[in-house]
Order: sequence, then C-alpha cells, then structure tokens
Amino acid sequence: MDHRAFIASLPREALSDLGRTTDAPGLRHLAGHAGLIFGLGMWIAQGWWMWPLAVLFQGIAICFLFTLQHEATHKTPFRTPWINEWAGRLTGLLILQPFEWFRYFHLAHHRHTNIPGKDPELIAGHKPETLGEYVRHVSGLPFWWAMIGQTVGNATGRDPGSYIPARARPRVRQEARFMLAAYAVALASLLFTPLLFWVWLIPCLLGQPFLRLYLLAEHGRCAFVADMFENTRTTFTNRIVRFLAWNMPYHAEHHTLPQVPFHRLPDLHERMRGRHRVTADGYAAFSADYARRLGNS
Repeated sequence: MDHRAFIASLPREALSDLGRTTDAPGLRHLAGHAGLIFGLGMWIAQGWWMWPLAVLFQGIAICFLFTLQHEATHKTPFRTPWINEWAGRLTGLLILQPFEWFRYFHLAHHRHTNIPGKDPELIAGHKPETLGEYVRHVSGLPFWWAMIGQTVGNATGRDPGSYIPARARPRVRQEARFMLAAYAVALASLLFTPLLFWVWLIPCLLGQPFLRLYLLAEHGRCAFVADMFENTRTTFTNRIVRFLAWNMPYHAEHHTLPQVPFHRLPDLHERMRGRHRVTADGYAAFSADYARRLGNS
C-alpha cells in the first residue's frame, strides 16, 4: 500500500477530524518554545552559572523555530490566519529565512518530494555523500551563505526561483527589504551593547549544525520515488526533540497528509502503524549510520 492508497482507505470523517485546526494547542506550544528562548536569553544576559552552556541550548531552541515556520507555510499550527502569517514571518527573521519566499519553495518540495530535477531541496543542494560534503553541510555555513544570498537577491529584484508565482514576487521583495533593514538595526546595536551577539548571533551559529543533522534525517538516503512511505523518514525520538521540532519527527505522516496540524500527527502516526517503510531509531543512530556510509573525499 502506498501513501495514496492509505489516504483513500481513511474514512472521510477521520480525514476531516485529523485536519481540523485550532489555536489553543499551537499557542500553548509557542508559549513554551518562546518561554524557553526567553529564559535561556535571561540566563546568558545575567551571566549566571555555566552561562556558556546556555548559549548552545539557546542556539538549538532558536534554530528549531524553523519547524514552526515550516508548519506556518501549511497554515496548520493555528486556526487564525494572521497568527500563522506572523509566526512564519517573525521566525523567518530570527533564523534568516524569508518566509514569503520559503512558503513557495517548501510547497514545491511537497509537490515533488525527493524527485531529482524537480524537488527544490535537491536542486538547491544535494544530500552529502562524502566526508567533506558532510562536514560542510552539518557546519551550517552553506545554509547561512545561501540565505544571505537569497535575501539580498530577493531584495534587489533578482529572480527568486521559478516556484515563486508572479503575484507573490512583490511581497517576496518587500519582505526581504524589511529583513535587511531589521538586520542593519540589529548590527548597529552591537556598537552599544553585545547583548544580541550573545543571545542571538553566536547561538544561531552553534545551533544550526543540530538543525542540519535533524533535517538530514527527513529525506536523506530515502528513495527517489513519489511514494511518501518510501521517500520520507519518520524518526522515533524523545519528547524533548518532538517538542522542539513541533512533532515533525513524524515526517512521513506530515508528507502523507500535510493538512494535519502538528498536534494531531501522533494520532495519524497511530493510524499509520505497520505501513512505515523508512524509519530511524533516533537521530544519533541515523547520523551514525549516515556517517558510516560516506565516501572519503
């Protein structure tokens, strides 16, 4: 049974129930995630005991806001449209990933998941196959370089990608210009206080490798086919990772039914039991296995 047959097997009432959005779970989750970032930021700013360790945790918490932005492209974490929009935009500002641009990039990824030449994730950068590529990928530096280039290109009117429709391009350009202005103000603040350097910039550099390792598990070493049960991996992990990633370790579930909000993915997972074809027993196990299969160059 492929993912389409699975969807067809679900009663219409079940599909409707699974896809129902509401604000409360998302707002509670957002409060927890934002509270974690604020608390760690206070720890760093006050220089409390072992504050350098908090810098690392802060980076992981901030970088994993990507998973909220990702959900916002599907308009599923919240029922209220403007909350989805602003959650996506503000998280995009924090992680240097323009939301208006990413919305169409990501939807194209869903239409052509893991299909070479069509999936923009594969076109933008193939999964690492050698040790050198792996180290560069996991460092996060190629991501930062690509996002700086994308944001500057969007702001200056460069072609943002064939997946961006003409009607959206003015919004993409306007958002990028706002982001660059906000970054200019943030950098100027460093002339007066190093606060943002320690609670945002350095943490993001340290946290990005953890996000790269997490994202690599979603489709890395999966088949280049259209079946979501084969081209997407669900990773079994602990509650902390599921919290930080907004339940996106249930990734085959998400790709099978993208309209299901994050808080209902565990329910969809139960319905899919026995049908998963690509799974991993934790991110450490996946990363170790991936690294073992790398070439030497």
